Formats: sequence, C-alpha cells, structure tokens
Amino acid sequence: MPRLTRIYTRTGDDGSTALGGAGRRVAKDSTRIAAYGTVDELSSALGVALACGLDERLAAALRRIQNELFHLGSDLCALEEDKARKPVPVIEQRHVAALEELLDELTGRLGPLANFILPGGSPGAAQLHVARTVCRRAERLLVALAREEPIGPHVLPYVNRLSDALFVMARYENLQKGVPDTLWDSRA
Repeated sequence: MPRLTRIYTRTGDDGSTALGGAGRRVAKDSTRIAAYGTVDELSSALGVALACGLDERLAAALRRIQNELFHLGSDLCALEEDKARKPVPVIEQRHVAALEELLDELTGRLGPLANFILPGGSPGAAQLHVARTVCRRAERLLVALAREEPIGPHVLPYVNRLSDALFVMARYENLQKGVPDTLWDSRA
C-alpha cells in the first residue's frame, strides 16, 4: 500500500505528471491522463450514487466496481511496455465476466425494455445515469488513446460492460424504490 506523507509535490507545476512504471512524464492534458482522470471522475460519481442510499445489492456491486476502477486507473497509468518490468494491478477478463454476470442477474429481474427511457426517477437512479454518461465519455477517451498507443486488452470491454451495467442498475434502483422509469415519448 502506498504511504503518502505529503499530498503536494510541486512536480506538476509545469503542467506535466508522472506515469507509473518507468515514471515518464507526460502533459496533464494528454489523452492518457484525460482517460484515467475521467475514470477517477466516474468513481466519484459512483460515490455520490452510493451516498443516495442505493439498494444493498447495487451498493455491494458498486463498492467492488469502485475498487476495480482503481485497478483500471493503475492499468492506464503505466505504459504497456513498462508493465512487464514493473507489474501493476490491471483489468482482467474476470472483471469483465463479473459485470456480465451482474448484467444478466439484474436484467432477469427487470424484464425486457420495451421503450427508450429518459435519465431520472429516484435520486440514486438519476445519479447512476450521470455515472453512465461519465463512463461513456471515459470509453470514448479510451478508444482515442487505443488509436495512439497500446492499452490493456480488457480495458475497453470492461468500460463498455460497465456503462451497460450502470444503465441496468439505474432501472433496477427505480424498480426497488417503486419509482417508474420515465419513458421517452417520441411524439412529444
């Protein structure tokens, strides 16, 4: 476990930050930093959702997912070429599989979706929808990063499944709180 004795270092005052692994410095506005910064934002959005008092099934899953998002940040903070010399926690196939199992379980309890829904409903569900949109932004940044340089093989599938899971979780939270989803009215 890292032990932080001081939060500020002054090393980033020039607009750069150190990556994990070999400690190379990159600009704070690089695609890589934007991607894992958005993953950090996503974890914070999940923290707000948890603070809304979500159904315990969702809360347990989201606490695990927040830990996995730290794995994802670690995975993104080290270049692929540096991971062989200095291993870091990474997103693995098991993390993707766990999201798929959760999706299948919750979808089975919800039944099929008959119409598009609008974000909202209970406070927790609304916050899960916000988290979903942050997750999709992270995914877009990761796609851009993957065009520039290699990333972990399970990163994109994980984030893609997570955004789907957050959508389903929002619906499940509304169901558990007895609040109907707001259906899109295509004629409005």
